[in-house]
Amino acid sequence: MTKPEALLSLPAGSPASLGQVTEVAGRLARAINTVIEGKPDVVHTAITVLLAEGHLLLEDVPGVGKTMLAKTLARSIDCSVRRVQFTPDLLPSDITGVSVFNQDVRDFEFRPGAIFANVVVGDEINRASPKTQSALLESMEEGQVTVDGQTYDLPKPFIVMATQNPIEMEGTYPLPEAQRDRFMARISLGYPSSRAEVAMLDSHGQVSPLETLQPVTDAATVSAMVRAVRSVFTSDAIKQYVVDLSAATRSSSALRLGASPRASLHMLRAARAHAALEGRDHVLPDDVQAIVLPVLAHRIIPTGETQLARRSTGEVLQDLMRRVPVPAAGR
Repeated sequence: MTKPEALLSLPAGSPASLGQVTEVAGRLARAINTVIEGKPDVVHTAITVLLAEGHLLLEDVPGVGKTMLAKTLARSIDCSVRRVQFTPDLLPSDITGVSVFNQDVRDFEFRPGAIFANVVVGDEINRASPKTQSALLESMEEGQVTVDGQTYDLPKPFIVMATQNPIEMEGTYPLPEAQRDRFMARISLGYPSSRAEVAMLDSHGQVSPLETLQPVTDAATVSAMVRAVRSVFTSDAIKQYVVDLSAATRSSSALRLGASPRASLHMLRAARAHAALEGRDHVLPDDVQAIVLPVLAHRIIPTGETQLARRSTGEVLQDLMRRVPVPAAGR
């Protein structure tokens, strides 16, 4: 049995070095991998999104561990966590909060909703109505909530990790493009390998490893890591490369909806986080290419001809990456 790692914490407001970023991220990955068997790439992407100040959409068939991954990442960090089970009768005020009249003070007081946490796990987000889904838009984009004309800041760091089942359509409301665009990345866990599934039966057969998982860091340290990621150097050539990739999706004949300017910004942030996790203080084209699929695939919409040809959005993106010139060294 693996010995749990000690909690690594930095004083609130103190800066983090890139060495500390890679060390803490490694601890997070090891902790999560003890629960999620055989999915190191998926875990790496989840940590990348956390450090890039994004939100994560977990989309896959039932039973592959979507909610387990979200809960494991949340438990690995010693911070506030709220889980919301999205259902058709869930109200927007259940998420954002509501002003209630207090008889004692003869005034209205605000009671925060489930969104007021560092990590918000939204289970089966597409089961809620569009009105309830829209309650997440302001918080995911601006890190704040407005109720009755009053604006309330959300805690930092802040990440929404939402799950949805793409094949079960009865009783669901598909996420609109505006909502999907606010998720920095979408990942699918897929089925585990035979060896990983046997290991899962062994580790989860009696007691879930999630029950004994201990936090390896805290909210203040994650916030310091986020600030360190923001300082990762990005050259003008890399920024132009990001823009060129987005522009290629907008002009592609295989797509009827390309990447938005928000997608370009998310690519840049994710590339910085990827570079930091690799221990570098600058972004390379390889960092951009590594995050293109999870960041863009859920935002673009293929044409009817592309769908008839059974080409996935991932295949379209791979083709576009081969066509867009990569910045040369020294540019």
